[in-house]
Amino acid sequence: MGGLALSFGAPLVLAGLLALPVIWWLLKLTPPRPQTETFPPLRILQRVLKSEETPSKSPWWLTLLRLLLAALIILALAAPTLNPREGLLSGSGPLALLVDNGWASGGDWDARREAAEELIQRAGDQGRPIALAFTAEAAEDDATPAEANTALERLAAAGPRPIPTDRVAAADRLVTALAGESPGSLVFLADGLDSEGTEAAARSLAALAPGEAIVYAPNVDGLVGLTGADNSTEALVVQAVRPEGALAADLALRALDSQSREVGRAPLEFAEGAATAEARFAIPVELRNDIARIEVEGASQAGAVRLVDDSFRRRRVGLVSGESADVAQPLLSPLYYISRALEPFADIVRAESADLGEAIPALVERRPSMIVLADIGVMPERAQVALQGFVEGGGYLVRFAGPRLAATTGDDPLVPVRLRAGERQLGGAMSWSEPQTIAPMAAETPFAGIEVPADVTVARQLLAEPSVDLPERTWASLSDGTPLVTAANVGAGSIVLFHVTAEATWSNLPISGAFVDMLRRIVTLSRASGGTTDGRTAADSLPPYRILDGQGRLVGPGAEVQPLEPVAEGVPPVTRQNPPGLYGNEEGYMALNLLPAGAELRRLPALDLGAPVEARGYGGESALNLAPWLFAAALVLFALDALALLWLNGAFSRIGGTLSRRRATALPAIAVLAAAGLLLAAVPPAHAQEAPGTPAPPETAVPLDVERAILATESTHFAYVETGLPAVDDVARAGLAGLSQYVAAKTALEPGEPMAVDIATDELAFFPLIYWPIDPAAPMPEEAAISRIDAYMKQGGTVLFDVADETLAGLSGTEVSAGQRRLRDILADLDIPPLEPVPADHVLTKAFYILDDFPGRHTGSDLWVESLVQDADGTARPARGGDGVSSIMITSNDFASAWAVDEQGLFLFPTDSADPAQREFAYRAGVNIVMYVLTGNYKADQVHVPALLERLGQ
Repeated sequence: MGGLALSFGAPLVLAGLLALPVIWWLLKLTPPRPQTETFPPLRILQRVLKSEETPSKSPWWLTLLRLLLAALIILALAAPTLNPREGLLSGSGPLALLVDNGWASGGDWDARREAAEELIQRAGDQGRPIALAFTAEAAEDDATPAEANTALERLAAAGPRPIPTDRVAAADRLVTALAGESPGSLVFLADGLDSEGTEAAARSLAALAPGEAIVYAPNVDGLVGLTGADNSTEALVVQAVRPEGALAADLALRALDSQSREVGRAPLEFAEGAATAEARFAIPVELRNDIARIEVEGASQAGAVRLVDDSFRRRRVGLVSGESADVAQPLLSPLYYISRALEPFADIVRAESADLGEAIPALVERRPSMIVLADIGVMPERAQVALQGFVEGGGYLVRFAGPRLAATTGDDPLVPVRLRAGERQLGGAMSWSEPQTIAPMAAETPFAGIEVPADVTVARQLLAEPSVDLPERTWASLSDGTPLVTAANVGAGSIVLFHVTAEATWSNLPISGAFVDMLRRIVTLSRASGGTTDGRTAADSLPPYRILDGQGRLVGPGAEVQPLEPVAEGVPPVTRQNPPGLYGNEEGYMALNLLPAGAELRRLPALDLGAPVEARGYGGESALNLAPWLFAAALVLFALDALALLWLNGAFSRIGGTLSRRRATALPAIAVLAAAGLLLAAVPPAHAQEAPGTPAPPETAVPLDVERAILATESTHFAYVETGLPAVDDVARAGLAGLSQYVAAKTALEPGEPMAVDIATDELAFFPLIYWPIDPAAPMPEEAAISRIDAYMKQGGTVLFDVADETLAGLSGTEVSAGQRRLRDILADLDIPPLEPVPADHVLTKAFYILDDFPGRHTGSDLWVESLVQDADGTARPARGGDGVSSIMITSNDFASAWAVDEQGLFLFPTDSADPAQREFAYRAGVNIVMYVLTGNYKADQVHVPALLERLGQ
């Protein structure tokens, strides 16, 4: 049964409306409501005179209420439907249903499912089988014709997928399932967008020769997709796309962090008819680097979400310096300008130890994207292995030149080009009389577009050996063509070398804005997580971590999601096995987004499906089932009827009296509970007590290393390295004891007794000076022990090497003694700058006594120290920058034998000369060394000399 606007699924039930008069008659026989009488016998006697009684009637409004209630229930049971669609389907063959459930269907999936349910139900009422296929499902999606209930179950289990549609495969499944049988109705529930293969799918469906063809398509004017996000220096720029021809629209983008907290909001404005637009998040770079997700506000589909991964975020940069700790002062520290340049857009991580063998591996374990080494030449093997793995795993290693790197000899695998050994400045035919400027940055290099001011010059640099690939590895060069910055790819990472220092001693580049831009470019090139997770390399597959669902929400990956295989160029495609999402783990992941850069959204064209196509839209004209609404109205009337009966029977007045009586009864109980609560509160809390006479815990014995630390810090002590040879160690101890006595007699310093140290285990930071006698018979120290000595020297300590077997005329000779060969083996593992004999104007010559020479038991050797820093004009300064002290001294004059005394204060060894002045000068040399180590180069300050001379003249 049906009509123009209302139809009934069970019209025979409407016959129940004929029973309404009978229901009215039954309601009329309702007995009267009992009445309260003061003295019932009088009322009974009064009614005895009446010969006829008429039963009381129900109130008319109550009778009408109950009749309406019965009518609503009868109408609801008849299954009424408003706005029925009589001509929804025609024909008698199977219903072929093709449903789009790709990423664009997330916003209107409910409407699409309701339309499909209506079609399936109508086909089921007509006894027609349904062949159902989804365009975003796998090949296992079975489109075999089935009954309506089976099709509805499949439809209920389906949902929008965050992937593109594959209409060709879905159409082929329909054709195969129908086995050449022409469907009576072919319905395509589309998402409104054109896609690759749509025309081919239409041709396959048209070959079925359907009886009728219907295409549902929504309005896609409001469909927006995000195609890119660029975290540039000035702002975060997001690119968006929509179908062409839409009206002007003002939308909003939200930027969220990993905790789904809103970081920023930006307007997204589409001009009328425009298909693309940009939004700019003008927020600080610190906030931009915390963004994990960008989405269109109010959208509920995967295309309106843009995920960002580690490559988008703030990088972690590790810093390691080769300079001594006492030189690390503002404006003079090698890391000062690097830190100032990187801090606005990177997280700075500094080495926690001066021991490179421990500091660099620990730094690599913190997974930085870039590690910066400022003037580090020789590194322990552990550090080299860690850095090699870091670079091969995808990290960036940036190195800066300096005296230590210039002093290294041999091939270094951690530099991008082969360097000229010993070259610290240009000389010979390539020398210049004035500093060189920097050439413009080449367009093919990562530094392209960086403007270098004309006043930026370079006075010193490391030179690279000429090679065929040197131009390809040069990122920046000087005006004369010599490299300034070189780089090379190693594995998945890169090594970059600045051929100047990181501070302004060799060049004023570090104090220019171009230096900031150059470092920022390198950080941008690096990955946000150097190395790989769990030993993976950059070419390994990435397991799924979080996946976008059809509504654009991040969820856990399903069983069908496979690991992501990186490709050589570009990004991997989005498939059912690799939907958009995050691949990796919480420590590092890669974002796979749905829409690539430059993607377009095109409207669905007119399709030829082998029959005249009827175009329909979702919603608007769908039928409305009135049964739930009628049942709800009946329930409301039933509740009103119950309330009416209670009111007529006087229940409300009795309830009011009962509540008054209950309140009076509850007062005593409340009072009892309050008293119990006060009693419990008054009970004091229980505390555990120690039993009387319990003995106090025994005092913990002080560890031996703590006792040694206390002893070493009570006063200043000089230390000597235990060589394992008793005779050598005894001489070293006696020599430092004699020097300590002489220092106490001549100066205000009162040193304690000298202490022996094991460089492999003992703490070295307690001692300002360590005397190391070199004997070829002593065992060679292990690499870890030498690394600890290197860390001690970088932290401000000084080591005095004394080779007692031969005269040390130089450090680079070919014919050397066994002791000098042992010294070279030790120095080969130390990161030390170039050395030179003490110049005549060095602070050591005037630290306490005025000296021209530094004799010991012997007089034929120079005292070697770190080379003095040269100014830009090439003149040597009388002291190192930062009031520093040379971390290394080398001689073969046998200081310890000249200083050594026995318990009575007598000298143990004679000097080469019978003149007692030699021993006196040996002691004075020791005093100057001690004063220099403890006080630095303050006497090199010539600023106050005129004032002092003027005062002396008075």
